[in-house]
Amino acid sequence: MELKCMINGHPVTADTEAGLSLLQFLRKQGYKSVKCGCETTNCGLCTVWLDGIPVLSCAVPAMRVQGRQVTTLEGLKEEAEEFGRFLGEQGAEQCGFCSPGFIMNVLAMEREFEEIPSSEEIREYLSGNLCRCTGYAGQMRAVKNWLEYRKGKKGGK
Repeated sequence: MELKCMINGHPVTADTEAGLSLLQFLRKQGYKSVKCGCETTNCGLCTVWLDGIPVLSCAVPAMRVQGRQVTTLEGLKEEAEEFGRFLGEQGAEQCGFCSPGFIMNVLAMEREFEEIPSSEEIREYLSGNLCRCTGYAGQMRAVKNWLEYRKGKKGGK
């Protein structure tokens, strides 16, 4: 089956087999930031954007992206690196295994919310991201600080 889509703004045409998940398809295309942590939609490590909306790529059949735009962490390199540095500077980074999916969701949240979300809204938005080595307090603090920083950087304060 031929699949045509856009990945990170670039047209992709590839033969793919029925039943292949978007996660598997992206990995075959060389996008290594998309990780498999559970295959049961419980960890968030495989988060990508489909037409700008975060989705769990392990739960999306690859053929469902026919003619659509997929964004991976590789397509958000500058923003992802900036947030990653910020996370480290805030003392909120641990092993990094969960970072790709976590960062994809934080960047999506930044785009979605016009105002800085409350702590409860942040928790709800990130509830599908499993981190096995933190208690989330540092990450929550860093996300809140990041959103405030970005809002101020854009002249929103």
